[in-house]
Amino acid sequence: MKKIATLSRNACVSCGCCETACPKNAIEIYNGIYAKVDQDRCIGCGLCKKACPADIISIKEVDSIG
Repeated sequence: MKKIATLSRNACVSCGCCETACPKNAIEIYNGIYAKVDQDRCIGCGLCKKACPADIISIKEVDSIG
């Protein structure tokens, strides 16, 4: 099982805190509207979750492919 960050786009305030906190550059603010997670880069470390002031990020276990 692999851990990845997931978030609620509808609640994202586009502050960029998660993007700055991510050590793997797996999160970017998309069109200035919401954060988007690159699941291939995400290592599920939780630093983005800790940095998010809106508390909308969760770390979930997913089946790894391959």
